[in-house]
Amino acid sequence: MTNSTISAAPAAIQWIGESDGFLRLIDQTLLPTQCVTIDCRNVEMVWEAIKMLRVRGAPAIGIAAAYGVVLSLHDAGRHHSDSPSAAARTAADYLATSRPTAVNLFWALDRMRYLIAAHPQGQAGLAEKLLAEARAIHEDDRLMCRAIGRNGAELIRDGATIITHCNAGGLATAEYGTALSVLFTCQDQGKQLHVYADETRPLWQGARLTAWELTQRGIPTTVICDSMAAHVMQTRSVDAVIVGADRITARGDVANKIGTYALAVVAKHHGVPFYVAAPSSTFDLSLVDGADIPIEQRDPAEVIAPYGHRIAPSEVDVYNPAFDVTPAELVCGLITERGVISPVNRESIAEHFKQS
Repeated sequence: MTNSTISAAPAAIQWIGESDGFLRLIDQTLLPTQCVTIDCRNVEMVWEAIKMLRVRGAPAIGIAAAYGVVLSLHDAGRHHSDSPSAAARTAADYLATSRPTAVNLFWALDRMRYLIAAHPQGQAGLAEKLLAEARAIHEDDRLMCRAIGRNGAELIRDGATIITHCNAGGLATAEYGTALSVLFTCQDQGKQLHVYADETRPLWQGARLTAWELTQRGIPTTVICDSMAAHVMQTRSVDAVIVGADRITARGDVANKIGTYALAVVAKHHGVPFYVAAPSSTFDLSLVDGADIPIEQRDPAEVIAPYGHRIAPSEVDVYNPAFDVTPAELVCGLITERGVISPVNRESIAEHFKQS
């Protein structure tokens, strides 16, 4: 591990070297008080980093998993039963078990599997080809995030007040983020903003990560408890809610960090536009109903003893879903790298992807 100052924070995801290199990640469980990088040199370390939220955010875990497949070839020669292609296929299947909800993970691994299938005997150069594909996934996400920011910024006026939830910034993606890309792009255009960042319990990604990213950029930010959002909308002028997503169905139901659904309901009641910013890789057009999205259940300790600080009796039962599903009818618009989908329904989503 290496420490760095927050003012000189490295990129959230970096591949160091060539095909025999390694994956460097910011350990996001330690932010904002420490900015520490971890060097993943095998598939197991990448799996653990994804599972334990050291790297998190739907696009970011897809990118990390793609690089994890490259790492699998480091050990392929040590096991006589594993050809390089077999080792890479096994790694892709293993990494797919790390977290079930974010579809970007499976999108990225499917791209790697497609390349592996084209080299069934693990011909020379497979490692270089896999690394090139992982880097392409990384760069594709960076470009998509920038385009999401440009498209979303058109919806936001100068002087706007925005509420966001969880973290959908550079820590969760290749660079600018999804929801935060809209805000960063507004700033680039000279617009003044004020952001209310939901703390996002039980792991406080909004308070720890979003507030950190926004203050690094000098965007005025106020952290609020999740339960305060309704009061803020009732008593203060809020122009929009913008969140990210982990999976979006063919009709526009959105899985995102737990608490998003409640925020959408409150926004609807108060007439505040509720936007979801996500790349096309977050859409799962094989699913129509959000009820069919697998929802990850996480360790009860995250609720009763977050970061080792006990706040509830150890004997109490805990329900800890990591995500909830916001029905399409509560979403004002889906902001993608290709434009804005509004109204949000099966027909408009199909047309959006058909035209693109």
